[in-house]
Amino acid sequence: MDATPVIEADGLGRRFGGRSVLQDVGFRVGAGEVFGVVGPDGAGKTTLLQMVAAILRPTEGACRVLGEDVRKRPDRVQARVGYMSQGFSLYDRLTVAENLAFAAAIRDVPKEAFAPRKAKLLAMAGLERFQTRREGALSGGMRKKLALCANLIHEPPLLILDEPSLGVDPLSRRELWRILDTARGEGRSILFATSYMDEADASDRVLLLRDGRPLAMGAPAELRGMARGRVYSVRTPDPAAAEAVLLTSPEVLSFQRRSAEEVRVQLRAADRPPALGLPCRELKPVEPTMEDVFTVAASGDGPADALQPEPVRIARSQVLVAAEHVTRRFGDFVAVSDVTVAVKAGEVLGLLGPNGAGKTTLIRILCGLLAPSEGSATVAGFDVARQSEQVRSSIGYVSQKVSLFTDLTAGENLTFFARAYGVPGAEMNARIRWACDRAGFPTADQGLVRNLSSALRQRLALACAIVHRPKVLFLDEPTSGVDPLSRFRFWRLISALASEGVAVIVSTHYLEEATYCDRLGLMMDGRMIALGTLAALNAELGLAEARVEDVFLGFIARARGEARAA
Repeated sequence: MDATPVIEADGLGRRFGGRSVLQDVGFRVGAGEVFGVVGPDGAGKTTLLQMVAAILRPTEGACRVLGEDVRKRPDRVQARVGYMSQGFSLYDRLTVAENLAFAAAIRDVPKEAFAPRKAKLLAMAGLERFQTRREGALSGGMRKKLALCANLIHEPPLLILDEPSLGVDPLSRRELWRILDTARGEGRSILFATSYMDEADASDRVLLLRDGRPLAMGAPAELRGMARGRVYSVRTPDPAAAEAVLLTSPEVLSFQRRSAEEVRVQLRAADRPPALGLPCRELKPVEPTMEDVFTVAASGDGPADALQPEPVRIARSQVLVAAEHVTRRFGDFVAVSDVTVAVKAGEVLGLLGPNGAGKTTLIRILCGLLAPSEGSATVAGFDVARQSEQVRSSIGYVSQKVSLFTDLTAGENLTFFARAYGVPGAEMNARIRWACDRAGFPTADQGLVRNLSSALRQRLALACAIVHRPKVLFLDEPTSGVDPLSRFRFWRLISALASEGVAVIVSTHYLEEATYCDRLGLMMDGRMIALGTLAALNAELGLAEARVEDVFLGFIARARGEARAA
């Protein structure tokens, strides 16, 4: 590795007005090194990357990139790096080829170099067949790959990528990282930000960031040492009973169900096996993942929420959501094709699938926001096409982009949603207190929503969605961009609501969250290609308790093979 650092950051900080969003960050990145900045939304990742890319000036500290001071010569830094923002920096009315040509023109790529570079990048990204397609007509994963190609066309020595795989399905994430591995193999340095903890393993070194402050920094193997001795696997015939014990134990920091018979536990203290009185057949320490590392590093937050469920209000045998051969077309495009599914009270159904699989469209149909083109569906006994108003009054819905009013306070948002859902005035205050308690949102927090952390916004959105005590709850990628500990706490809230008889349908790109669901529905090209418990899906593929990712990719490969054979 070249001895001269590509990035030298010392004591970096940034204030916006009187508010500090980043403090005391320092690191070096060498030639050919991959450096990951890992943390939840609101951690300061984008601010840090924009300072390194010379888009924002630091208010504290110093930073040199490719030998240039980002304060004194921002133009030189910007000309030599490839910076890919979270939002798409492409032109949706231009084709794939036209976007690349434009990117090359503004980067002064020599005409004789453009054609071979374009051909190489398109082949690497698998976009050769789509050169004449408008950018706006591409899937999310394809747009990300095109944006990456546009930032590689001038062959920069440093790539700066802000959450390159955010909102992208696991298959597209894998393809994106293949492109980045090729760029790394050509000697480029890569600085990337992500909220996906598993992507830290693709880094040579990692900076864990939270609330604008560094938590830890080092190689992934070094960071795992922080959590070693504090992570255990519990094998049990009764995971629900084990979780009930874990919720009340002061030794336990967090836990996640990993399969029908395994719960993974993170402890507050190392090298002390938990004497928890668990109903288990095996208890053993396991090698920490980067999710475990972040959970341990961020463990100053105090104990996880120990929610005790209220008595079940709805008979568990009652089918609350029923879709029969539902299809939805937009012109010639079939977004949802012949989907049949039923969800009972107290059941959690997880929807998995690549971008464009039809998950959000299906949820919007079941919410009464879109009428099916064919087929029928009922929610809480109401027809989604003919009784959409009654459907909407019976459900809670948290969309991908949390639909809160950011210029209102939390209390004002709660009051607005309570009124919109028809909560009687005499019950308003009690219902709001109940919803905040169930969602784990601190009722004392009355600041503007725009100033809340992503985890608190998520809880507030949940409180707003359940203030009228719905029978069915729809969650469309509710945990995108939050840290592992906040995700764990959020799923405990969902489990508590399900235990009260609420039917929950949730879509997610975090495949490990599938283990919190009673059943999984795998979607592709608008079709439901698999439906069942994780154990049943494993058995259908002939796998012996495989990872969720293996199950997901196995059914995708099978569906594609069947489509080719048809």
